[in-house]
Amino acid sequence: MQSWTEMFGVVETALPILFVVIIGILAVTAARGILRSIGNNRQPVLSVQSVIVGKRTEVSHRHDTDTSVNRSDTKYYVTFEVESGDRLEFVVSGTEYGQCAEGDEGKLTFQGRRYHGFERAGRTYRTELQEYRKSHSSG
Repeated sequence: MQSWTEMFGVVETALPILFVVIIGILAVTAARGILRSIGNNRQPVLSVQSVIVGKRTEVSHRHDTDTSVNRSDTKYYVTFEVESGDRLEFVVSGTEYGQCAEGDEGKLTFQGRRYHGFERAGRTYRTELQEYRKSHSSG
């Protein structure tokens, strides 16, 4: 059986190491966020014609057993296809997500990976989308 002094010796060694590891993780996370923001700021603001080709959500749930509080957070994503055929996915607000529909056509404005907005010009229905909806809407 270890004596109190031996046990505290281990704690005195382990605690500073744990503290340094936690500070290191926080520093790396903060640096990544700052570098991403700087990278986006260096990019030009672009406005391009695009079509909304997809929408998705990502829901995360948390439960605090001490207070019996449940919490859900939702991230909203919209995928745009630009004239070159490239697809770009951006996080948008819940309001913006609700106003978008697949097939909406308009002007997408963005800077790097930062979404600035989408001005709807109209709605286009591609042949495949029309056929899909027809085959799945008849009950």
